[in-house]
Amino acid sequence: MTFSALTAISPVDGRYRDKTEPLASYFSEYALIKYRVRVEIDYFDTLTGFVPQLKPLHTDAMRRTLQQLYLGFTPGDAMRVKEIERTTNHDVKAVEYFIKEKFDALSLHAFKEFIHFGLTSQDINNTAVPLSLKEALDEVVYPEIQSVTDALKRRAEEWKDVPMLARTHGQPASPTRTGKEFQVFAYRLDEQIALLKTIPVSAKFGGATGNFNAHHAAYPALDWKAFADRFVNETLGLKREEWTTQISNYDHTAAIFDGLRRINVILTDLCRDMWLYISMDYFKQRINDRETGSSAMPHKVNPIDFENAEGNLGMANTLLTHLSMKLPVSRLQRDLTDSTVLRNIGVPLAHTLIALKSIAKGLDKLLLNRQAVARELDAHWAVVAEAIQTILRREGYPQPYETLKAWTRTNNEITAQSISELIDSLQLDDAVKAELRAITPHNYTGI
Repeated sequence: MTFSALTAISPVDGRYRDKTEPLASYFSEYALIKYRVRVEIDYFDTLTGFVPQLKPLHTDAMRRTLQQLYLGFTPGDAMRVKEIERTTNHDVKAVEYFIKEKFDALSLHAFKEFIHFGLTSQDINNTAVPLSLKEALDEVVYPEIQSVTDALKRRAEEWKDVPMLARTHGQPASPTRTGKEFQVFAYRLDEQIALLKTIPVSAKFGGATGNFNAHHAAYPALDWKAFADRFVNETLGLKREEWTTQISNYDHTAAIFDGLRRINVILTDLCRDMWLYISMDYFKQRINDRETGSSAMPHKVNPIDFENAEGNLGMANTLLTHLSMKLPVSRLQRDLTDSTVLRNIGVPLAHTLIALKSIAKGLDKLLLNRQAVARELDAHWAVVAEAIQTILRREGYPQPYETLKAWTRTNNEITAQSISELIDSLQLDDAVKAELRAITPHNYTGI
């Protein structure tokens, strides 16, 4: 751990920096500046094929030269932008002046006033930030969720034939299969990821109040709406919001945060179930001899991975809730409250990433305690009462539910023997009695 990590205020940049490091390329101050430079350059490059004065620059060679300004963007370049910002007291204007310096160095000074042409700062922020969010989701977050989903599916397959006592309301209930319970979570994650990916990552791009006022004043004959659609949708790979104020409507962005929050709720449910299964001794945990479970009790191996994940998921969802509720609300054509909030998008994603890595680690440690699972089934023969009363219904037996209800509640100890004696006492054909005797807590697991 570096000294800067030791002195970080937030644990996502301190204690957990090794887990959150991949997100630095998308949400750090350096990354934000780089994304802004990228949008400004791609905008200028797209202008070269649209504005008459820039047509001489509309070549593949010039495009490669321009793109190198962000592809080769260095920490030193970012420091230069911050140095300029100390004078401008405006972060996006500092990026504009930085690029103009680069244009001077490339002997492009005759064209540099077309940098940031007709734009307001939010045309850059509300494209750069969604772009960083989209790429962070695609390249970091979604693969981590998929990794957890795949781990759940492997365990679902491995334990698909292992019967397990279910508990509803905390009480013994109709048996299930261990693998099936893991598949439930894999299925839920698959469903919500598929739904989340249908939400467009949208961006605002339309000038000071969203109407292309300056663009239209300078070139009234040009179709700026079509230009903006092409730039945002095709060049940047986002979806342009057609009707906006000075800033993004943030409705799609809020929907993304809501979708991530639902996924985190599913993961929280998973963590709590794993914690309970471990506490019930259904699972042991693979031991690392070098690790300490408790500073006082040497025997303990705590479910810390699932506990850590649950805590981080709670932090993530608190922030995601604020983001989704705050960002779509802005006074009139704009206020500045979204600006500082946008800078925190990486924080809930960092907590989510920490949780995902912890869950993956916890799942990898799980060792099924088959003996304990089998003992639980053997200790709860009462759960086959549902099967018996249902077959009795099929056979037209009078008041089957009431019969089994009275019998189970007046027998203090329900065992295989007592169930067999009950079946013997019923007025049924021998074939039906044989069918009922074949049912055990181990095979009454459905389909």
